[in-house]
Amino acid sequence: MTGAGSVNAGSAAGPRAAGEPYPRLRPQSLMLTYLGNYVLGRDIAVFSGSFITTFARLGVGEHAVRSTLSRMVGRGLLMRHRSGRRMHFGLTPRSEEILRDGEDRDWRHGVLNDDWDGTWTVLAFSMPESWQRVRHDLRARLTWAGFGSLGNGTWIAPSRVDVRPIVAGLGLNGHLKVFAGAAEQPTDVAGMLREAFDLDGLADGYRAFLGRWDRPDPLPGAPDDLARHLWLTTEWLQLVRADPRLPVRHLPADWPAIRAQRVVRELRVRYAPSARRLADEAIEFIRLR
Repeated sequence: MTGAGSVNAGSAAGPRAAGEPYPRLRPQSLMLTYLGNYVLGRDIAVFSGSFITTFARLGVGEHAVRSTLSRMVGRGLLMRHRSGRRMHFGLTPRSEEILRDGEDRDWRHGVLNDDWDGTWTVLAFSMPESWQRVRHDLRARLTWAGFGSLGNGTWIAPSRVDVRPIVAGLGLNGHLKVFAGAAEQPTDVAGMLREAFDLDGLADGYRAFLGRWDRPDPLPGAPDDLARHLWLTTEWLQLVRADPRLPVRHLPADWPAIRAQRVVRELRVRYAPSARRLADEAIEFIRLR
């Protein structure tokens, strides 16, 4: 199922209407969105051909789909299940945990921190220069958890954060110091936020999202509402996961995340019924229990 609209594994995908702005999204990101919306909680394994058929409407070719499935098996995110001559793919406990955590973080809490109590978590680390891999892993985990860097191994988050699960398995006992409390005068909190977090980059991301979706007929070149729903949700999740939920009181009054969150919620309600119907029509599966 390859053709002019297909992409290679690891490439981005999007609708191909001439001149139309569209999200550039990696196949694995789209796959995780699909699994979270249409597979999680069903105890099923999906036929590989169903993935190929569904992702063709997103411009993702067969080779990219198969490569993505194989990589996700290798990373412990999917498990193969053979039924006769057909290969099916089901979730693993690890992927279920990731998807449920993402659902809680990305949809239940939202991106707006409008009830902040003034508490900061400050983490400082010091480790040998030879621990480059550990340093990289720690920074990635801290960023995912909503921390921003002030430099020199000091990171801050605008909430009280239990860092124990974040650093678990890194062997950093004795190399970390963690404090929680309020910022004292004469700390310039707004300036500290600008130093630790890329506010311009975050705002640009939300504005690009609004430019694509805040219109009466978003993505008119998309084949159907299932494609729109997957693109919309995946793009939003990427924005949210890069957003540390900074206190609204310290953000510009026209912070674009406020409108973007309203738009995504309205569009998900609009697309969800027909997207579910199309997804159910395209899916072949076996039950695992």
